[in-house]
Amino acid sequence: MEIGNKGISRLSVIQVRASHSDKAEVVTQLLFGDHYTVTGISDDKKWIRVQIYYDKYEGWIDAKQHTDISEAYFDQINNADYKICTDITSTILYKKHHTTIVIGSILPIATNEIFKVEEQLAFNGEAKSLGAKRDGDFLKQIAFKYLNAPYQWGGRSPFGIDCSGFTQNVFRICGYDLQRDAWQQEKAGTTVDFRDIQLGDLAFFKNKEGKIVHVGIALEDNQIIHATGKVRVDTLT
Repeated sequence: MEIGNKGISRLSVIQVRASHSDKAEVVTQLLFGDHYTVTGISDDKKWIRVQIYYDKYEGWIDAKQHTDISEAYFDQINNADYKICTDITSTILYKKHHTTIVIGSILPIATNEIFKVEEQLAFNGEAKSLGAKRDGDFLKQIAFKYLNAPYQWGGRSPFGIDCSGFTQNVFRICGYDLQRDAWQQEKAGTTVDFRDIQLGDLAFFKNKEGKIVHVGIALEDNQIIHATGKVRVDTLT
């Protein structure tokens, strides 16, 4: 393995850590189908540093969890309109083994037939085209699928998710790209007056120092769905 190699997650969830140790903070997670570039290798070669293609986030993963792919396949993934799983959990048949995946996983099933699929898998769950944009009721439906998911710093799965991982995943499923952290997400989009909040707007929260520390998704009737302790609905005031 060398720096610059390409990889893809072929496990349901892979922890991405702040440094090359099992004791290190989890900064984010790779879900099935997330692809990345190798940007570093630990001295003992047991850990690799990766940059996730989707949001350019970086961190360390266990080298045993790495699946190597070619540069050509990496480029194909970047341009193919693959499917994204909309089931909370589902099962795929991958390389003759059943693998459990979670909502937000990317499936190498292209809607454009010019793309040749390098890996064959069988999937009968619910999914939508990654590039198809949805909002309103569909966005709310996806957000509520995460309801009661426990809060986990760095998490992106329905079994543990943080506030910005929640918003990022919901919007990705709906066809919109968001960065990983709340402070990054706050820099995108257009500011709206509190009185004009609509379903699907992002609501950001600052601490006493003025730093963005939390984000959630606005609902109707001055409510918000967000990950704090768990994914829950509260009154937005």
